[in-house]
Amino acid sequence: MKRLYTRQALNNSKELRSNQTDCENILWNYLRAKRLNNIKFRRQVAIGKYIADFVNLGKKLIIELDGSQHLNEENIIYDKIRTEYLKQHGYTVLRFYDNDILNNIEAVLNIIVETHNKL
Repeated sequence: MKRLYTRQALNNSKELRSNQTDCENILWNYLRAKRLNNIKFRRQVAIGKYIADFVNLGKKLIIELDGSQHLNEENIIYDKIRTEYLKQHGYTVLRFYDNDILNNIEAVLNIIVETHNKL
């Protein structure tokens, strides 16, 4: 069976699961064990050479959390290329800033559920 990820991405995803950011931990607490509307999410999933923060494989929904480093021009370009790659492989990508998680988690959760239900 053909892998959908590179060996390096798999190794990196294992490392990232051990070292999640505070905001990733907050969101994971809502997503893990089907706590959000009985939707199954996995965290730090290798897809191609990329790693998605959270993925619902059934509906191909990816949730990405972005810190302030994602606001510089180089990372904006990288994120666009990455998102386009994921979209070409059938994924829907939702991006939230860390401030969204810290200041308005309920709105984030509502968007996730609404998007999941539309897919």
